[in-house]
Formats: sequence, structure tokens, C-alpha cells
Amino acid sequence: MGIIKAICLSKKRGTKKKPVESALAVTEYGLFGDAHAGNWHRQVSLLSWEKEEDFKRRGAPIDYGAFGENLLVSGYDFKNLPIGTRFKCGDVVLEMTQIGKKCHSHCEIYKAVGECIMPREGVFARVLHGGILKTGAELSIMEEKQPLDALVITMSDKGASGRRDDFSGRKACAILRQAGYRIWQYHILPDEKKCLQNVLCEAADFGIALAVTTGGTGFSVRDVTPEATLNVCERLAPGIPEAIRAYSMKITARAMLSREAAGIRKRTLIVNLPGSPKAVGECLPFILPQLQHGIEILRGEARECAREE
Repeated sequence: MGIIKAICLSKKRGTKKKPVESALAVTEYGLFGDAHAGNWHRQVSLLSWEKEEDFKRRGAPIDYGAFGENLLVSGYDFKNLPIGTRFKCGDVVLEMTQIGKKCHSHCEIYKAVGECIMPREGVFARVLHGGILKTGAELSIMEEKQPLDALVITMSDKGASGRRDDFSGRKACAILRQAGYRIWQYHILPDEKKCLQNVLCEAADFGIALAVTTGGTGFSVRDVTPEATLNVCERLAPGIPEAIRAYSMKITARAMLSREAAGIRKRTLIVNLPGSPKAVGECLPFILPQLQHGIEILRGEARECAREE
């Protein structure tokens, strides 16, 4: 078990990072507000607190963040851990992607004392699941799979204004809980694209496993759920809505009028469901077992499901 001794950020690359009490880890990005965050494999840098303390004992006048480390952690000799090691701190999950680095331009510490330990002792990671990191929190090596968490959104003008009870959203929450999901958030939103897009993007930033919407998939002018979903998805998963419609067609021919969409943003699977409680109760249990396998593939916890003839 490790302890986060310091969290450090910098607004510009090539400068010392400064300690902060807490930081927001954003999925597939890094620490919010840090210059080294971005869409690459070195989103977060980690350094052993013991290695830095040993360096200090040699007389180097350094502060936390001097080597450009984001997280200074006691309890681990990071360079002796294998690539792919996953760490968990609260909701945050990090995956180690690189050990050490080449020093192309010597940092301020190197110029002052003639040595920098980051190239040989530091490691780098990407964020698999977002959340808040705090100084003093425990950082443990993760052996098990990531817990399943879900966002449930009901799209309804009347529901959002309090003129209609939301039986569909509550039913989706109950089914998901029974299947082992933790409900991260539950919203009732008006039928507006921007509202839905903002909530879905936030869920993807945190790395929520599954975002389920109900409602707004019909022919009404205000039914914009599929369009908002497609606007935020980076990759589509057309087989899921096709399966929902094919299954529902066995129950009612009007299922052909449903316009559900599904796709992926970062590490979050987004799925539209019909708006009625009855349809949610029929469709969600039908697709959930296969969705879990897809989520495990998305998170790197399961292999692709190709079959041999």
C-alpha cells in the first residue's frame, strides 16, 4: 500500500510543478490544470517519495514537484513494477505505461546539482477512471477488475419540470443495481441536446462504465436523444440499438419507429433506451449481459470475442 505524499501541477512544461492539496483526474487526459495532461500515454508522472528523500539527504535543496512529478508516493519502488500495473485511489484508476524517460533538455534541478532522478526513477501512467486525488490518500495496486458504475438519464420536458413521475429512469436504476452496478448519477433532463451532451461528456471524463438514457428516441420534434448521443460519441456501436429494436419487434411492431443510438466516448459506453417503463423493463435486462462483456473489452479486462470455426 502506498500513500500520496504530494500532488503537483504546473501550467507550463519545463517548469517546476507546485504542490496542491487535491486534483481532478480526468479519464484519458490526466490531471486537470497540468501542462502534461493530454491525449497521450504519459498523462500522469509518479515518483517514489523514498527516492526523493534519499536525494535530499545528499544535500540537494529541492521541494515537492522539482523533478516534474505529478504524484510523489511512499511505499513503492515504481521502476521495479511491470508496465501495465494498475493503481487505485478512491475512484481513480491509473495504468502504468512507461518507466523512465530520456532527458532531452536538463531541468532546473539538474543544472543546480548535476543530477535528476526522474529519468531513471520516475514512471508514467494514463487515467483509466477519473475522480479526485487527495494528499495523504492511499494508492494501492489493483488486482481485481474495476467496479461497474452507471449513469442514468431520463429525457423528458414534463419530468424535468416536475409534471410527470419518472418511472422509466427509476426502473433503469433498479435493474442496474440488481445487476451489480453502482449508480454514479441519476438525472431528469429536458429534451435539449446541450443538456444531455454536457452530462454524457462529464461521465466520460470520469470514466463511468455505462451511461443509459431513456426517452427522447421517437418522432417528436423535441425527441433529440439520438442526435445528442451521436454528437458526443467517438465510435459507434450500432449492433446494440439494432438488437434492441429486433427484440422489441417481437413484442410490438411500433418498435420500428424507435431511433435509439449507442456508442463509445473515451471508456464510457452510451446506450439509448425507449421511454416507457415497460420497454425499459424488457430491453435493459436483455442487453445487460452482453454490455458487461463489451465494457470489459473497453477497459482492457477481457479479450475480443472472435470465434474459431
